[in-house]
Amino acid sequence: MGIDKLTSILTQTVEKLSSEDSLKGIFHQHRDGDPLPSAAALGEIISLARSIIFPGYYGKSTVNTRTIKYHIGVNIERLHKLLAEQIMAGLCFADNEDGTREKAEERKRTSDELSIQLISRLPKIRAMLATDVLAAYNGDPAAENVGEIISCYPVIKALTNYRIAHELVALGVPLIPRIMTEMAHSETGIDIHPGAQIGKHFTIDHGTGVVIGATCIIGDNVKIYQGVTLGAKSFPLDKSGNPIKGIPRHPIIGDDVVIYANATVLGRVTIGKGCVVGANVWVTKDMRPNTKKYKQEKISILDFEFNNGTGI
Repeated sequence: MGIDKLTSILTQTVEKLSSEDSLKGIFHQHRDGDPLPSAAALGEIISLARSIIFPGYYGKSTVNTRTIKYHIGVNIERLHKLLAEQIMAGLCFADNEDGTREKAEERKRTSDELSIQLISRLPKIRAMLATDVLAAYNGDPAAENVGEIISCYPVIKALTNYRIAHELVALGVPLIPRIMTEMAHSETGIDIHPGAQIGKHFTIDHGTGVVIGATCIIGDNVKIYQGVTLGAKSFPLDKSGNPIKGIPRHPIIGDDVVIYANATVLGRVTIGKGCVVGANVWVTKDMRPNTKKYKQEKISILDFEFNNGTGI
């Protein structure tokens, strides 16, 4: 291929890729001076948080009772700095207003405050995760000690990201919580939306392929297995034919429920306290407390809006 033809092809390709029509809906216009979220920084934030919550298992292995306050202090200081920067990046990303010096200063104050608020909630997050560790240990006869659970089990990695991200959602932080849970999704195969509400003593056995939707509510002492989907059955549409955002559309799971492998629970249904959902079962209707379902429901094609599909 001659140099002139090569140049022509490259030029035409650049023009097509830069055209307004080609970029519609997939282009984020960056404002000079505004930070962008950093995957590397968020990865360090998760590593720091895990080392603070589970000292001795993550981070420096030399930590002991004499040095733990020092190690946590250093990590907290670094976490605050990085987290404030990433929260500000999330705020900049979500803010469509023109950038001004006053606006930038306001975002910095807000991000610093939100970072401090998240850090102040780390004791609460650790206490919740401690119950999750215990639930995983008590629920798995193959586990020899809790150290094995913390070090090896994907559910603890996924729940650590989720419980931090969920607190950030509660604080109103945009974008960053979703990135955190998607990092855990990539690491573990467990997909938990940060908006979901999950009680204490929660565990996922094995974990691969689990999906927990944004408006799902899960009670205490719940155990689910690999491949479980807690998703939406269909999406109500607005006048333009687009799915309506933000409405409750995922299951409510009561306390002391067990859901076995590859079960699918769809829609805003309630699975009552003490229920058992068998493997490979589809559930699209409420289950009364202390009932069991091992047989497949008869599901009509009319129950679903296949033009929208299902999803979290």
